[in-house]
Amino acid sequence: MDNYKLFLAKNREIETERLLLRPVTLEDAEGMYEYSSNEETTYFVSYNQYQSIDDAYFSIANFFMDQPLGKFGIELKEEGKFIGTIDLFNISSEKMSAEMGYILNPKYHQKGYMTEAGQALLVLGFEKMELEKIYALCDSRNVASAGVMKKLGMKQEAHRRHHSLSKDGEWIDMLEYAILKDEYFEK
Repeated sequence: MDNYKLFLAKNREIETERLLLRPVTLEDAEGMYEYSSNEETTYFVSYNQYQSIDDAYFSIANFFMDQPLGKFGIELKEEGKFIGTIDLFNISSEKMSAEMGYILNPKYHQKGYMTEAGQALLVLGFEKMELEKIYALCDSRNVASAGVMKKLGMKQEAHRRHHSLSKDGEWIDMLEYAILKDEYFEK
């Protein structure tokens, strides 16, 4: 595919059985603040715990709305509730690869929502964008995130020792998981 950005611009919404993946808007600030003000939720991510709803507005305007392509809010269709985000980013037309990242409100953990959203992005990446590889990184202590990657059919490719400093100044290891196009189509 020659133009990933044009393709993503034309495919801003993805519907699954229970979810609507769609652009993040300022109306999602309360939902985002609900999980991003939770210390447990933000422990393994790169951004700091939100101190006020203004942090959510700032994040939405400066991250999700500023460069929205490949970034999706996760909405429960039945309730119309915003419960998290999932992204395809670092898209390389040379390597035909993309990175996946996600975060979910802990009230909705262990219900298969993130795996369902991730599968939708695998369909987008492999069946529509014709990517060769989709990968994801997680803090080695984040067992739940690694579990989602495994459920998506990703295999561990790297263990990056002392990859970065945690928020409390400790070195953390990162795990990289990936799935190739051939592996996806074999499933």
